[in-house]
Amino acid sequence: MASPRLETYCCPNQDAATQLVMNFQPEVFCGVCIGSASISLLLTVLQLLPKKGQSSRKMPKASSSSTILLLISICDILGSLGMIFRSSVWLGFPGFIANISVVNGTSMWPSVFCVGSAMWIQLLYSAGFWWLFCYAVDSYLVVRRSAGLSTIVLYHMMTWGLAVMLCVEGIALLYYPSLSSCENGLEHAIPHYITTYAPLLLVLVVNPILFRRTVSAVASLLKGRQGIYTENERRLGTEIQIRFFKIMLVFVICWSSNIINESLLFYLEMQPDINETPLKNIRSAALITWIIMGVLNPMQGFLFTLAFYGWTGWRVDLKWQKREIPWESMSSSTVGENTYPSPVNYQNNIHDSKKTAATDSQQTDQAISMMSEGNTNTCLLWCNALDTDMQTIPQIG
Repeated sequence: MASPRLETYCCPNQDAATQLVMNFQPEVFCGVCIGSASISLLLTVLQLLPKKGQSSRKMPKASSSSTILLLISICDILGSLGMIFRSSVWLGFPGFIANISVVNGTSMWPSVFCVGSAMWIQLLYSAGFWWLFCYAVDSYLVVRRSAGLSTIVLYHMMTWGLAVMLCVEGIALLYYPSLSSCENGLEHAIPHYITTYAPLLLVLVVNPILFRRTVSAVASLLKGRQGIYTENERRLGTEIQIRFFKIMLVFVICWSSNIINESLLFYLEMQPDINETPLKNIRSAALITWIIMGVLNPMQGFLFTLAFYGWTGWRVDLKWQKREIPWESMSSSTVGENTYPSPVNYQNNIHDSKKTAATDSQQTDQAISMMSEGNTNTCLLWCNALDTDMQTIPQIG
């Protein structure tokens, strides 16, 4: 799982709280991490593979939101691989791991492995957090018709730039002046913990706000298409809202245990002696949440694919073809500019007005399609809403 305690353990002068969790049944904990990460990895890859019976219709062009969804899954897959590798070495080479925390050890490779594997896990999951934040921003901007495919470059710069910067800064402050002589004290490790949990807390606080604003903007778009708000469109808005709720629910389930565990360990570090009898319940709660983290953190990848795409089935199509990513069958970047009719004559005005209305409707359809696909019921609702609106449009000769 992803925790700043993994990097803290690499220091020879570990704090008592880190020793408490890292030395608690390490074989069992590593086995749990390997099992959970392996299951999540296999199911995530299965979800992303093309399936038999799926529509062969191709997207005209990949949009930024569909790319972000795929990148989130890739970050989870690579993070799970890091967990599997680290835990496998931990179980398979106990003598190698025993030299990690030895002061003035004869070999530097145990420490290199400890720091490298911990940074890999932290970097990939931190990047996943930033991508999830970018997805919320992009969803809002697409509905507001302010985003396009070109913004994916900015998202790459922000996501990987911030993830690398925070990871390197936190590690540099933690291992100052050197890995073999890390400074002791809680205040020394706090910057590292802040850089680790900052993107996680950002998603927890800001994403629900952006998702709520997006849902409100979708409702305005649906009402503005023909000035009516039918039952199908109301149900479509509800489906989109449920989808955003599923995304946040998965995130809270997978990472709330990390916040609870770190709060308990932080409290224990502030005590003169964490082995005191009155602190027994707190120690037990910290160890329980530590094991829960090993189960839930790696499962984020698979659970997110369920929230993004739904269950795609077991029947894998070995004949590779470009797979349409649910939620988005149209490019959100092809948002045309409104055309204003020139007062030439009555027939031209009618023609230009119909062209403008069609363009606006197409823009709305493109924005809504990002969130309306990926679920059969939602797609049917959207098609029914379109049919209803078409029947209400008067035919002008």
